[in-house]
Amino acid sequence: MGNRSIAVGFISCLLLLNACTSALHPLQTERVKPGIQSKVHEDLTEMPEPQSKVVAAVYRFRDQTGQYKPSDRGASWSTAVTQGATSILIKSMEDSGWFTPIEREGVSNLLNERQIISKTRQKNGQKGNLPPLLYAGVLLEGGVIGYDTNVITGGGGARLLGTGASGQFRKDQVTIYLRAVSTKTGRVLETVHTTKSIISQELKSGAFRYIDTNRLLEAEAGFTYNEPPVMAVTEAIDEAVKMLVIQGEEEGVWSPQDSTAFNRYEQEFKQRKEWQQRAQTNYFGLNSNEEYRSGLNVSPGFIFGSHIGSYPNPRTMAGGSLQLEYFLNPSISLVGNGQVSKLAAKNVFSETYYGFDLQVRKYFTPTHPLSPYVSLGAGGIIYDKSHLKFDPPGWIHNGPYTTANAQAGLDYRFTKNIGFQLGFDYRYLLKDGLDGVTKGSIHDQQWNITAGLKLNTRIFNNIFK
Repeated sequence: MGNRSIAVGFISCLLLLNACTSALHPLQTERVKPGIQSKVHEDLTEMPEPQSKVVAAVYRFRDQTGQYKPSDRGASWSTAVTQGATSILIKSMEDSGWFTPIEREGVSNLLNERQIISKTRQKNGQKGNLPPLLYAGVLLEGGVIGYDTNVITGGGGARLLGTGASGQFRKDQVTIYLRAVSTKTGRVLETVHTTKSIISQELKSGAFRYIDTNRLLEAEAGFTYNEPPVMAVTEAIDEAVKMLVIQGEEEGVWSPQDSTAFNRYEQEFKQRKEWQQRAQTNYFGLNSNEEYRSGLNVSPGFIFGSHIGSYPNPRTMAGGSLQLEYFLNPSISLVGNGQVSKLAAKNVFSETYYGFDLQVRKYFTPTHPLSPYVSLGAGGIIYDKSHLKFDPPGWIHNGPYTTANAQAGLDYRFTKNIGFQLGFDYRYLLKDGLDGVTKGSIHDQQWNITAGLKLNTRIFNNIFK
């Protein structure tokens, strides 16, 4: 009887689970809609008209990467890049208004159909020949020559007592080359190439915890965003066709109907291109500039910290700092720090101090806007006795207290002249007694969380010019 009850209960659970899963189907399907245009398609269609359209042929604009989709479940024979790039290129040629595309990818099918038409006409006694096929003055060649996966990956998350959230991202990129070839001479007239990134992101959160003795809460939510690779290829091809038309006009390969309008369009294109080049992106698509960290920098900021000493109840206090940093090269600098704050222990003492040190700093990604850094150096701590109305204890007179210093943090540059710095500063005293007690083999220690602006002195030269 007991086994029968267990079986009935198990079947009931399966039926309930099946009912819940079937309720998760989509409420409605989406209607068919026109294809999505790329972000540069509007610029492509707004190009001024040519003096006469160029008859151009594309035999095959193919995927030359041989890249397959990555899979965690074993081998995948699905290609990462669309195999229909020829159709995308022909559509871009039509939309630009500068080319008259002719069929060449399926030319064998076209010739077979023309033979059928000719034989049918002969059989039916119809006279007249088919008109000749158009021939191309220009061949467009090239293809998708690169599909690089996991160019940049990263993520982050936090979880506390079974509840938290996390996110991760991945960047791939696709590269295409496009060239125009003269059919009369075989000379390559123009060659262009473009690169488009493909971003994938995942965000998720969840909770897994006991809310009562025998009650467990488990919940998850999240979503994934994957930029369509076919749209990346489409955008790269649209941009390549636009660049090919502009460069061909500059070289006199073809001519616009209205030179003034085309020159205006070309000028706008060059301004956008110049702005992009100023960003100086590297192979990863990240901003890169050797002037981010150079010359002399001034950094006013705030500090918030305390000390580790003989008393169990030290207080955290706020203060100010001033930092001078001179770069020997983009990754190595000399740093001079000055700080003023208070050291205090509850119900024991509270004294103003001045900290100073000299450090050598190493940046790990010096040409990027965001760079982690570490510093090592030495300095000292001295108490301020000027405000005291009575003779202070002897340990306040014993300064300066020499220190060995270490610092780590993040440095972010908004421009080559302005940035922000966040770090953690640790000091180990070579002479004990910072809090008036000399005890044990481990000396007193002092720490601060630091934050401040980074200003290159070039900015002052620009202001006072």
